[in-house]
Amino acid sequence: MTTAADRFAIKGFGPENLPYASFSPVDGKPRLGARLGNQAIDLSALADATGGLDRSVRAAISTSNLDALLAAGCEAWTALRAWLVDAVTTAGGDGIVADSSYPVDDILLHMPFTVADYVDYYASEHHASNVGKIFRPDEAPLLPNWKHLPVGYHGRSGSVIPSGQDFPRPKGLRPEQNGSPSFGPSRRLDIEAEMGFILGGSAPAGEVSVAAAAQHLFGVVLFNDWSARDIQAYEYVPLGPYLGKSFASTISLWVVPFEALSAARITPPARGPALAPYLNDEGEEPWGLDITMEVIVDGHTVSRPPVSALYWTAPQMIAHMTVNGAPLRPGDFFGSGTVSGPEKGQRGSFLELSWAGKEPFAVTPDTEMSFLTDGQTVTIRGTAPGPGGSTIDFGECTATVLPAT
Repeated sequence: MTTAADRFAIKGFGPENLPYASFSPVDGKPRLGARLGNQAIDLSALADATGGLDRSVRAAISTSNLDALLAAGCEAWTALRAWLVDAVTTAGGDGIVADSSYPVDDILLHMPFTVADYVDYYASEHHASNVGKIFRPDEAPLLPNWKHLPVGYHGRSGSVIPSGQDFPRPKGLRPEQNGSPSFGPSRRLDIEAEMGFILGGSAPAGEVSVAAAAQHLFGVVLFNDWSARDIQAYEYVPLGPYLGKSFASTISLWVVPFEALSAARITPPARGPALAPYLNDEGEEPWGLDITMEVIVDGHTVSRPPVSALYWTAPQMIAHMTVNGAPLRPGDFFGSGTVSGPEKGQRGSFLELSWAGKEPFAVTPDTEMSFLTDGQTVTIRGTAPGPGGSTIDFGECTATVLPAT
């Protein structure tokens, strides 16, 4: 007898991964599913066929997306994953899984959850240092606060859009040499290759510790926080980004459970100076992530940012966002900030790759670029090591830039 994993699993989408998604068969209703190989499993249908799920967990997956499961909390996620892994690895269960599944090529993917609050961080020391060198060449690259707290800003949750949804070039006020700004389409449209973290459970009074953060870390996606650098440059002092960021931020649509990343967890880079107690993770399990991203422009790879280089970890970012009493809600979402490594080919933004346009970078042997032109498509992919030498694949995060309206 064979298992569903034997029959369907492919590299990156085996039983070690089983990412979640909201999907619908063509002309069908959206439902919550999980991916095994190139099959999308209808979780509700599989539960009907096999049983074995607690009633509350069964209710949480009988919906169109992850919202109810996120609200159900960590115990429900753990129980669901254990049941699902068992279902796809049980001998003789491949037929039941097959009857509850649809080919990935024959489904439509939707936003996997409703974004509650959205925070974007600035967790890469290499990225922050590069930006500092570009804009403040005569000063220290990092501002004094950077190594004391995860710098971030509260963004617009409605601007988080699904992979595959194209968007028009944003418009706004742009700085000019004569001192008076002009209004028009952004001339310096950029990407930011990031990881996105989806939170669940509730902490109405805030103050989620680093140690307790794991209870709220549901899943991870690829994230492209598109940036209009010229609009951002004119508006961001003194309150920070606004129109330069709020037009579009793209997420991948297969949500990798944080539990699937156990083999990818590594020690983060060495830190100094000493951290405030609420951010101190000494003695805790390592929360760095060994994920390699790939930035692709019109089919050509231009960068491979390493998530392992992030200075701040996801639990530290959760601890920081709640330490002042700010509540945590199901569906809260935060981005890591641009992921960059120490090498030029590891930079996660075109601002860095082109050094603010002064050093155009190669896309092909015959073409160079600095910032995005209309019609260009950017795709971000990512993989992580899984248990037993397996691979965890995040799918892709993609969109095409359309002309300004």
